Amino acid sequence: MYGTENVHPAGEALRMFLTITTTGTPERPATDLGYLLHKHPDKAQAFSTSYGTAHVLYPEAEAGRCTAALLLEVDAVALVRRGKGKGRGGAPDAALAQYVNDRPYAASSLLAVALSGVFSSAMKGVCNARPELPGQARPLRVEVPALPARGGPDLVRKLFEPLGWTVTVEPVPLDTEFPDWGDSRYVRLVLESDTLTLAEALRHLYVLLPVLDDAKHYWVAPDEVDKLLRVGEGWLPGHPEQRLIISRYLSRRWSLTRQATERLELVRLAETDDSEVEEIDNAVEAETETEEKPTPLAVQRREAIVTALRQSKAARVLDLGCGQGQLVQTLLKDPAFTEIVGVDVSMRALTIASRRLKLDRMGERQASRVQLFQGSLAYTDVRLKGYDAAVLSEVIEHLDLPRLPALEYAVFGSARPRTVLVTTPNVEYNVRWESLPAGHVRHGDHRFEWTRAEFRAWAEAVAERHGYGVAFEPVGPDDPEVGPPTQMAVFTLTAPKEAKAA
Repeated sequence: MYGTENVHPAGEALRMFLTITTTGTPERPATDLGYLLHKHPDKAQAFSTSYGTAHVLYPEAEAGRCTAALLLEVDAVALVRRGKGKGRGGAPDAALAQYVNDRPYAASSLLAVALSGVFSSAMKGVCNARPELPGQARPLRVEVPALPARGGPDLVRKLFEPLGWTVTVEPVPLDTEFPDWGDSRYVRLVLESDTLTLAEALRHLYVLLPVLDDAKHYWVAPDEVDKLLRVGEGWLPGHPEQRLIISRYLSRRWSLTRQATERLELVRLAETDDSEVEEIDNAVEAETETEEKPTPLAVQRREAIVTALRQSKAARVLDLGCGQGQLVQTLLKDPAFTEIVGVDVSMRALTIASRRLKLDRMGERQASRVQLFQGSLAYTDVRLKGYDAAVLSEVIEHLDLPRLPALEYAVFGSARPRTVLVTTPNVEYNVRWESLPAGHVRHGDHRFEWTRAEFRAWAEAVAERHGYGVAFEPVGPDDPEVGPPTQMAVFTLTAPKEAKAA
């Protein structure tokens, strides 16, 4: 009736498809599925959603076998206009090329939301007409013809098999005409179980469809934590992939992920002690209310930079690639720094920095200590000469590698401050970030991230070419296996001679 082989022209609705099938006997007919879903098998029904229309129909409805199908037609134009394709929790795929989408039939968080809206009573396990039905396990078969699976078939199995499902997952090729191109990130999924209730099945799908998609089309607000814990009750606390599920479901918002993890740990402790969560929660609060919150890495980085600048006795400081002015703001609080200059290629960043510093309302004496101007570190600039120190904090990794020699000469060869501080991520530490997928850099704009050995080799070569000595300092917790999250090189001018051209 509905397939996934059609072409999706610009402007047409996106269609997502899912079926739920059960079998029965004369004593327990399969058509009881209609009672559980609160949708009559003899009717095709349509429901309006914020992003289109959800249709519920029954391709087959006999005592021996009954199938309910959910077809979601998403208005791609409405989706883009409502979400603008922006912000954390937005839908990057749905906003692709604004009104043209290359995955019109792939089940995503949109389908999960439709499930909860159309089958809300079934998901809660409520059936007033037949109250005995929701608690009964029954044979279930769920089919999703096209499902995005970031992590591939192995992750699909890791998510569903611990919950009692028999999983059949087939990768969808990029193009059947060209098998050498390999498989896409989409799969065809079949789930089968004889031990689950329909409510449990729907709750699994509601959480794990967007987890596999690894994207949500809407802003992930704090109340999503309550929603996740409510829907995950009974199965999420003991799931072996709990951390991944929480992180992806909450769009990697670390504060929400931490909150959900802590609350699930309270549930586990309460079950272990055979007590109420509130009792455990109160005990933990009493013990930890005086504990200090961990200092954010960005703050630790600025503190390390300020300490190094003080040790170098620098008074006139350049913040190269100053961004929105956080470091400039920190330096202004210390009277030891008599002149602070922020330089960035982005006028928008400089405008935000100016607002942050309140330059238009700053007193004359304070204003005389700071200035912001636009400039590119790919070119020499006479305005950068004559300063005690220059800071490149989380800057070099935003440049393409072939452009580094130009930055190197502009800073070390032309400007030649007495001290240069360079901080950059240590890629080895990335394995300690639970919410960061393997092989991914920390920020989408990073062109590279170096190991400690790679950063040391680059810094020592720069120092040798331009007459500097260099020392290395960790920033953040120094892990004995993978080192610190941020690495810092402190360059000190040793040879006042002219530098060699890069």
